[in-house]
Amino acid sequence: MEAHQVLLNSFLSQTKTQFVIPVYQRNYDWTEHQCKQLFKDIVDVGKLQGKSHFVGSIVFIHDGVYTSTEVKPLVVIDGQQRLTTISLLYLALYKFAMSNGMEEKANEINETYLVNKFVKEDSSKLKLKQTDMNAKAFKFLLATDDASVYGEYSKVIENYKIFTGNITADNFEFILNGLNSLLFVEISLERGKDDPQRIFESLNSTGLELSQADLIRNYILMGLEPKEQIRIFEEYWEVIENNAKDKEKEESRVSEFIRDYLTLKNKKIPNKNKVYEEFKNIFADRSKMFYDTNLKEIRDFSFHYNKLINPNNEPNIEIQRELSYINRLEMNVSFPFLIPVYEDYKKSIITTEEFLKVLKLTQSYAWRRFIVNLQTNALNKIFMTLYDDIQKSNYIDSLERALIKKKGIQRYPNNTEIESALGEKDVYNIQSKNRVYFLELLENFNNREYVSIDNPEITIEHIFPQKPDGKWKDSLEAHEFLVIKEKYLNTIANLTLSGNNGSLGNKTFLEKKNMNTDDKQQGYKFSRLWLNHYLNEIEKWDLVELKNRYVILLNRFFEIWEYPNIEISTEDEAEQEYTIYSSPDPKGKKLRYFIFKDEKIIAEEISKMYYHVIRGLLVEKPNVILNSELKNTIQISSNPNDWRTPYKISDNYFIEANIGNNSKFRRLKSALTKCDYEDELLIAFAK
Repeated sequence: MEAHQVLLNSFLSQTKTQFVIPVYQRNYDWTEHQCKQLFKDIVDVGKLQGKSHFVGSIVFIHDGVYTSTEVKPLVVIDGQQRLTTISLLYLALYKFAMSNGMEEKANEINETYLVNKFVKEDSSKLKLKQTDMNAKAFKFLLATDDASVYGEYSKVIENYKIFTGNITADNFEFILNGLNSLLFVEISLERGKDDPQRIFESLNSTGLELSQADLIRNYILMGLEPKEQIRIFEEYWEVIENNAKDKEKEESRVSEFIRDYLTLKNKKIPNKNKVYEEFKNIFADRSKMFYDTNLKEIRDFSFHYNKLINPNNEPNIEIQRELSYINRLEMNVSFPFLIPVYEDYKKSIITTEEFLKVLKLTQSYAWRRFIVNLQTNALNKIFMTLYDDIQKSNYIDSLERALIKKKGIQRYPNNTEIESALGEKDVYNIQSKNRVYFLELLENFNNREYVSIDNPEITIEHIFPQKPDGKWKDSLEAHEFLVIKEKYLNTIANLTLSGNNGSLGNKTFLEKKNMNTDDKQQGYKFSRLWLNHYLNEIEKWDLVELKNRYVILLNRFFEIWEYPNIEISTEDEAEQEYTIYSSPDPKGKKLRYFIFKDEKIIAEEISKMYYHVIRGLLVEKPNVILNSELKNTIQISSNPNDWRTPYKISDNYFIEANIGNNSKFRRLKSALTKCDYEDELLIAFAK
């Protein structure tokens, strides 16, 4: 490796040289702000004679193995964003000079910085060889004087227009002077001797410039020969990138998809900022088997992920609808579970009906937990390992059994819990996506005509108004008025849907029911919505009718978000997962596994779990673990002679190992509580 500080114009003006952007580089994506800032810096330095401006580094591999013998290819490893932007500025200067009678200056710019004048092969003409989409836009700009007629959105086009809009006769020479004053560090790598991946990582070690997906793409492709890079990119990675794009938001979700894939394969949820690091750890060996097996599986799974984030791409209408519900609820935590289930559906291991059952069961489990206010962060661990509990020969039954065996914060709330919680739950002030989901499913269950609640013409209506007319006090006893207003105002029993919310307002119940102003049938009795059927049958709205309607809605709830109708045997009980706080007596027991901080670890001895958890807490919360009270409780010391049977927990600390399982559990409870990690440990005992 060689590094030199050089002037950028000297670097770009090399004859018969082509700067090649390999396919694994991310797309050109400099923002308007970045372009304007660079432009300002160049103009400012151009006004100062003898001054220079540093613009970073450009890393490239020389001695590339491209087919052309006419040019020397320099494969750009880092710096393509700056290089592309400066080339666009030179292109804008060239066009300005051509259109303002400066033909000699235009030719100088073109033949020095943009093209290799004496090269015959078209593929080697341009000094900057970009990836396909960027190259297409750049060639278009060279060939035309009207950038606005380019038929699609491109950062290359947009940023070029920024420069053309800012170049004037007054600043033209300043810009050229500024470009001639740009300094950068040229880092030249030799193929076969230097490790471009390691250097690339060092240059991007902050993780700020590149996404986790960018780093993974580079890791997969960078070490390959150019032709193989293109093949792997087109056959695998480009497919993954296209599939993992949220069409509605126009956002790439590749990093999230790879994170879900790693969670599925490794039974450990990577930190969002360490997906690349985890990917490298798992796939350290990028042999032919990696590309033929692992990368192929990632690509194949990306087709399922595409439908999870873009439900409209699923051809089956019923499945599409259930996926849209999961998508609307933002249940991304379920993806590591649903991706392999989707694969089973694709392979006909399960039928369409069974797949629909899985999707509905997933919603039922999550929605019931929401209704009773169970913590959502527990879902990460649940869905991380849930697929392991499925028996292919008994798919749905084994899944239901796995879910209802869960206890404590992981439990599947039963009908009794729902009845108690839902009656007084404020469902009006929950997030809009949840409120719409709830009412839409209640309305449409078994309906022949599907009603979209996500519709501006249909709004939520309080039967007893938020600001009731004075007549409401006359129609209700004083205590009923207060109870409904204070306790049930925003509950599901007092809410309905209407296309005439503005007209109904705060009027009395009978006025709302019978309203037909100007023959427009605003009242409940004219409504075709299921949620208003009961309101058409009654003549008043009081506590009795509110509770009667609640029973109707509750029974419909139980039909939509079903609780599995299976019995749990003694054998099933033995396979449950517990928190350490809900665990049975551990004396004499062995483990099947434990889950700590989103990582599933197979272990038989409770001592292994004990050491692992204490070690993890010591690393993450040393100040808490080593305070005097907790330090004494768990018996941790830097001196091994303090204990009868010392166990080395870190380079500097030892704990007492000669204690029973009950003592280990007591100490773990204290440590987890003090560290605010009560929900981070789950235990499954052996039978």
